[in-house]
Amino acid sequence: MPGETSHYKMAPIERLKELTKQSLKKNKAKRASVMVLFYPNKAGETHLALILRKTYKGVHSAQVGFPGGRQEVSDLSSKHTALRETQEEIGVLQEDIRVLKKLTQIYIPPSNFFVEPFIGTCDKTPQFVLQQTEVEALIEVKISDLLDDGIYCTRRLSTSYATDIEVPAYILNTHVVWGATAMMLSEVRELLKQLYNH
Repeated sequence: MPGETSHYKMAPIERLKELTKQSLKKNKAKRASVMVLFYPNKAGETHLALILRKTYKGVHSAQVGFPGGRQEVSDLSSKHTALRETQEEIGVLQEDIRVLKKLTQIYIPPSNFFVEPFIGTCDKTPQFVLQQTEVEALIEVKISDLLDDGIYCTRRLSTSYATDIEVPAYILNTHVVWGATAMMLSEVRELLKQLYNH
């Protein structure tokens, strides 16, 4: 697994410092899981599902992310959290998702969450139903676009822990993807490129 090395490629230096400082507090962090979901569109082309979150009072307001969320006491495992949240947020039934692999977990300092990502696939085009209270839009990314090195860029942004800093990002379907989502995508891209090169 490419792991944290791939994460750090998409982490601003301020975030690296924060990750290091906060790592001692991981045992008190909240738990969450997300699903990196690949599926065929109607033409049979492989796509990845991302979501644009609603604008709200919180550190991840109006950001691009993966479907997923906080682990509930009733969840059987972190994988079950990812499956349940994916069904709740974008309407893909849990039984329609085949979980292939657990990726490297990542700590998100601003919200104090430990996030475990999972790669899953659907054999058919899902019937997406968006959770109106949390999801603004579904972002369907072609796998060819995801693997294109031209999506890499840098942007000046203000975050919950730094003002007007330059951060590494990806441009996907005109959306700027940065922070933890970009860090996880970096690992996904490296895994896919390893597969394509073999």
